[in-house]
Amino acid sequence: MDEVKRSFAPIVDERTRLLVLGSLPGEESLARSQYYANPRNHFWRLMENVLETPLVALAYPERLEALLDRQVGLWDMVGSATRRGSLDGNIKDHVPNDVRALAESLPFLRAVAFNGGKSASLGTPLLRDRAELTLLPLPSSSPAYTLAFEEKLARWLRLRDFLGPSSSRRKEGGARGG
Repeated sequence: MDEVKRSFAPIVDERTRLLVLGSLPGEESLARSQYYANPRNHFWRLMENVLETPLVALAYPERLEALLDRQVGLWDMVGSATRRGSLDGNIKDHVPNDVRALAESLPFLRAVAFNGGKSASLGTPLLRDRAELTLLPLPSSSPAYTLAFEEKLARWLRLRDFLGPSSSRRKEGGARGG
């Protein structure tokens, strides 16, 4: 029997300009309570290139801080679902997160990026009438999606158009400076 899996809380703040939406955390992410915890998933490597900031070597809390610093938020389209394994194709009986309400609560939100086809197919209908938002379907960062990293990256680099300026400077050891 498939067990019910639940997404994490959104990672956003009042400055969020770009929201990246996945589908539902995979098994390793759920086990570690971290977005994109599977080291084979390309998400952190892709975002490292988008932000032009080292992320992969950072501890998870510092990765999230770096995203928020550039006004990037994270969440998932699926709030809960039954699923065997980590593949989006195995998601059944899903209950969506209230992405529309979250988007409406973010005054500086300008774009929503969908990490993969499942996320885009669920999220686009909910947000397509929001004329002020740019909706960006992206190739999945999942290792199951076999498009070459360089091809994924070429499409993900479009996110740079929606980043906010860095509001902090990182010092040696990851400390925040003023």
